[in-house]
Amino acid sequence: MLARPQSSSLTSSAREHLPCSDLSGGDAVNTPKTRYVKSGDGHLAYQVCGEGPIDLVYLAAWASHLEENWKFPSFARLARSLASFSRLIVFDLRGTGLSDPVAISDMTSLERWMDETLVVLDAVGSERAALIGAGGGGHLAALFAATHPDRATALVLHRTAARFTSAPDYPWGLAPQLVPGYLDQVEREWGTGSWFARNLDLRGVQPEMREQLARLERYVSGPSTWWAAMRMALESDIRGVLSSIAVPTLVAHQVGDTFTPVEHSNYLSEHIPGARLVEVPPLLADPEAIAGAFAEFLTGAPQALPSDRVLATVLFTDIVDSTQRATAVGDRRWHEILDAYDAAAARALGEFRGRQVKTTGDGTLATFDGPARAIRCATALSDAVQELDLQIRAGLHTGEIETRGEDIAGIAVHVGQRISSLAGAGEVLVSRTVKDLVAGSGLAFTDRGSHALKGIPDEWQVYSVER
Repeated sequence: MLARPQSSSLTSSAREHLPCSDLSGGDAVNTPKTRYVKSGDGHLAYQVCGEGPIDLVYLAAWASHLEENWKFPSFARLARSLASFSRLIVFDLRGTGLSDPVAISDMTSLERWMDETLVVLDAVGSERAALIGAGGGGHLAALFAATHPDRATALVLHRTAARFTSAPDYPWGLAPQLVPGYLDQVEREWGTGSWFARNLDLRGVQPEMREQLARLERYVSGPSTWWAAMRMALESDIRGVLSSIAVPTLVAHQVGDTFTPVEHSNYLSEHIPGARLVEVPPLLADPEAIAGAFAEFLTGAPQALPSDRVLATVLFTDIVDSTQRATAVGDRRWHEILDAYDAAAARALGEFRGRQVKTTGDGTLATFDGPARAIRCATALSDAVQELDLQIRAGLHTGEIETRGEDIAGIAVHVGQRISSLAGAGEVLVSRTVKDLVAGSGLAFTDRGSHALKGIPDEWQVYSVER
């Protein structure tokens, strides 16, 4: 049942910060100082505000312009309230707001956004932080909390969904056949204030407010960038991640929200272990009450316990026809070929930040903190071993694994191994979970149908990576 929280106001010991109490939300001079940190070949813009004992990252994904945000009273009031009990950290993703531009094809990736979050946390000296994911930022926050539980203390999901389009087993959201028309409308109207007006559920908005929203849209990004970001959001599906979230989680549903109806919030709270569901007022109506609900949860919730379970992408590879090849070339030559294969695997894993768990005689078991990197590693290795006159098959799955010293265990490991066994020579196969998490990364797939995996319940949809 939904509980309606009370507002609260909390303060604590000082840390390096900019006090937020004097920020009116209308004077750009009084906004927190914008700083930059190097990320890849560009820079991320970020701000830090507040003096509370906990670090709190507010993730609105691409809908942000650090300095323009503060000109909206509702955002300024929410940020001031959040900073009254935390050290609030906000930043613009690459390609949006004040951060450096990036190619559209490289911008829209949850994996890249996770990397950028880590860069900002390191820049401000935050070892662990609570995460608030609003709207599309909910996907980023949820995936980060599941993948990096050592850096996350708690998770708040506000006005978000496991997926934003409907499916046969998920009857809420935009119908898939309506997506192309919706994206065309978004691109055509971007910069007029229409998208933010619909998202914030503003009916009959005054002309001056509409122009303010229009300016914010233009400052956030250009139409093509926003079109790509919205397409990624509508293609993403984090349902396979939810059961792996081990940090305390609050799902906040906005009263009367037509953009993300309550069914989305119910689904999240039912599928994230131990998640709590609350109802909050609209942002424009009472930002302090929303911050109060978050404060009550974040300052009173139990701390996440150390865990040996984490979300990861598992990669299995093995050499095709290895027994016949070994017989043909003899033991000595086969040993040399395996040494060369192991060296190629080590180079590929190093390039794509994979961790080799172990070799399997004629293959490799490795884990990654990002599924797109895992796919690119598998395809790069497949290409590299052709110089050795070898072919490999590869299988990937993203799920919760258990670490046992240097080894790993869990259903996700078995799923990855079973998917690998379905692959043909030179083929990289992935589970549907992997495909859903790399939306916007530029990777393309061919549906290989539904398969029964030996010893694992249910049918599993499998996809081949297009080369």
